[in-house]
Amino acid sequence: MAMHVVIGAGSIGTNVARLLADRGESVRIVTRSGSGPEYPKVERVAADASDPGRLTELSRGAKVIYHCANPPSYTMWERLLPPIQNAVITAAKANRAVLAITGSMYAYGPQPGGMMNEYTPMAATGPKGRLRKRLWEQALNAGIRTVEVRGSDYIGRDSNGLYSIIIEPAMKAGRAAWVPADLDAPHTFTFNGDMAQALVALGNDERAWGQAWHVPSPPAISIRELARRYAAAAGRPPVKLIPMPRAAMRTAGLFVPTAREMAEMDYQWYSPFLMDASKTADTFGLTATDLDIIINNQVSAAAA
Repeated sequence: MAMHVVIGAGSIGTNVARLLADRGESVRIVTRSGSGPEYPKVERVAADASDPGRLTELSRGAKVIYHCANPPSYTMWERLLPPIQNAVITAAKANRAVLAITGSMYAYGPQPGGMMNEYTPMAATGPKGRLRKRLWEQALNAGIRTVEVRGSDYIGRDSNGLYSIIIEPAMKAGRAAWVPADLDAPHTFTFNGDMAQALVALGNDERAWGQAWHVPSPPAISIRELARRYAAAAGRPPVKLIPMPRAAMRTAGLFVPTAREMAEMDYQWYSPFLMDASKTADTFGLTATDLDIIINNQVSAAAA
């Protein structure tokens, strides 16, 4: 019997599973393929997490269910996320488990000055932001103990974000990187390891339940400075960054569905995007990992 059930084996689910196992907890990680970290005290199970009956069975005896699943493409969100949400809520209710949800900043939509804290209203007008809002409200109204932990764009080992998708390949190839963003706008980046720490801490603390919280993250930094620090850590020349005009992705979206989905969220990259997590830090004593430690560890892991 697993005391903790993790849905999804991306960088967040994997970090959560490892963190719990290192604390001596028994963990079951559920993915369609049965993937996940080969780690002591971590049981990997192949199952469809959108099947309420199967997930309820796999969650028997669980204290906390961690919803860390995130479809790889924006175009799949509306089709895949609601069934998973229904299943995790059903499993949590049937087993009287806490549901800890990996959240994002999407539900807020564009905010004045780009600043968001735990008191910011969910005011998204785009489809993906409204979907995130709807899913959190569904969990809140489900009659279960639940918490949502929200982070900004991820950095860290095995994270899927701006650095790993755009900057790192260009740096390794010695070429310029085309970036769909304002290179000098301050942006909050969240360490995936800090997200895992926050999910575990808040999922097991009744003070957190029934609320959404932000992950303490390093001070906001521009993409230009972030790229410079990654290059310095890797011992490489700075990557030449070329900003893409904001209209380019919107024009591409007329023909390419993925580009259209990305254009919906471009306000995050063409203006300041600032996440404040003071409430989380003050309530639970959580702190952000130093940015240079994150970068050096990520670069070292990639070189190993």
